[in-house]
Amino acid sequence: MDTWKLPSFKTEEELESRMSEPTAAVVEEFRKNPGDLAILGIGGKIGVTLGMMAARARDAAGVRSRILGVSRFSDKAARARLEKAGVECLECDLLDRSSVDKLPDAPRVVFMAGKKFGTSGSEETTWAMNTVVPAYVAGRYRDSAIVAYSTGCVYDVVTPYSGGSSESDPPRAVGDYAQSALGRERVFQHFSRAEGTRVCILRLNYAIDPRYGVLHDIARKVAAGEGVELAVENFNCIWQGDVLERTLLAFRHAASPAFVLNLTGPETASVRRTAEEFGRLLGKPPVFRGGGEGGRAYLNDAALSFRLFGYPRVPLAEMIRMQADWIASGGGSLGKPTHFETTDGTY
Repeated sequence: MDTWKLPSFKTEEELESRMSEPTAAVVEEFRKNPGDLAILGIGGKIGVTLGMMAARARDAAGVRSRILGVSRFSDKAARARLEKAGVECLECDLLDRSSVDKLPDAPRVVFMAGKKFGTSGSEETTWAMNTVVPAYVAGRYRDSAIVAYSTGCVYDVVTPYSGGSSESDPPRAVGDYAQSALGRERVFQHFSRAEGTRVCILRLNYAIDPRYGVLHDIARKVAAGEGVELAVENFNCIWQGDVLERTLLAFRHAASPAFVLNLTGPETASVRRTAEEFGRLLGKPPVFRGGGEGGRAYLNDAALSFRLFGYPRVPLAEMIRMQADWIASGGGSLGKPTHFETTDGTY
């Protein structure tokens, strides 16, 4: 797959347009499988651009699929952008089982609802969102193919010399968020075995959008002269446009029993070196705090995804350059830090 050179985005509209540009493979997927697609939890960081890509792929394929975006839509601007793109937006509280049962039929479902940030102090809500909602959804869409988002945090932390956790490694979830995310997986796996529901579980870490993500977190601290924490010294990441493509292609691999797939980039990136490169690009040497050498982190081996989909189009160096341009030009932030430096399960 050819790599992309990212432009210097001047507006969020330009950014979302580029991220949501469907590849030929996604367009062909819609041409071959023109059924409706429901995206549950579409109002989140990734969901808006996923809905946009799906609608653009449908239009490019010349099919009449309905793209159904389901959320509480607390962000009205996000809803407006989705509707402009051709997504049918449906307000629904996914914790209300009767409301879930009334959702339209769809042969393909992306499940991306969940709770991470703010878990500490409201653990019960996190567990409800991450385990009860999947049970409602899996029951409602037992006859559909489901692509369900999960997280690399269900694995144990590992050293950068390990090569990262692979799908065959047993989960070692720590803390309420990771444990409840594993619970989400187990619910979908149960329905996949009991009902024959075809499921693909995507363990993602971390999607890169210049408005949030691990690169945003590091670049913002460098630009502000704040200390870059080295308690966790390495990370994986992947351009969000590549995440969207792989999500829509993952229906090819939905199966019973459920198929688990790591989703990230090929590089094991150094926090220190990344910060130093941001310092060079932004003209501001980074300040570091703590750390040592060889620390443990949530690192995933996504080799299986590369075999299935090819390598991601956007390499790490290009993501770093694009992120620096975004910060230097005063680009906006979603105000949602990744807390990638957290390994004790507390969010």
